[in-house]
Amino acid sequence: MNRRIAVFAVIALGVIGTSYSALRAQAERSVWDGVYSEAQATRGSTLFDKECAGCHGPDGEGGGMAPALSGAAFNANYDGQSVGDLFDRNRTTMPVGKEGQLNGQQVADITAFMLQVNKFPAGPSEMASQAMMLKQIKYLAQKPADR
Repeated sequence: MNRRIAVFAVIALGVIGTSYSALRAQAERSVWDGVYSEAQATRGSTLFDKECAGCHGPDGEGGGMAPALSGAAFNANYDGQSVGDLFDRNRTTMPVGKEGQLNGQQVADITAFMLQVNKFPAGPSEMASQAMMLKQIKYLAQKPADR
């Protein structure tokens, strides 16, 4: 009986350790890890042109009506926050006059385009369309040395 408990305990600790490592690796993801796909950014570009460019400029460079969504000042503003924070802001405050009317996938696509114009690399998978999942991805303006 004690041997069964010991074997079970060893297996349980192994499963817990593996799960913790996977969660920790996911929690340490950043915008430098290819968190959106090229196809998603392309869809986002089309939506951005329709919903955002009138105020923010065609590539998010800003204009008289709205601030830049690319460049050093924008990156400094979001540095250390999460992609989920950016997603939430896009979802709840934009487009002006139609706040909250874009669905989660549309907001994720626009957010992917914003990452692309800020020179963060694309990856093989699409970005999630739920803020809770995106809260796990750090927005880091500078590329970490280990990436």
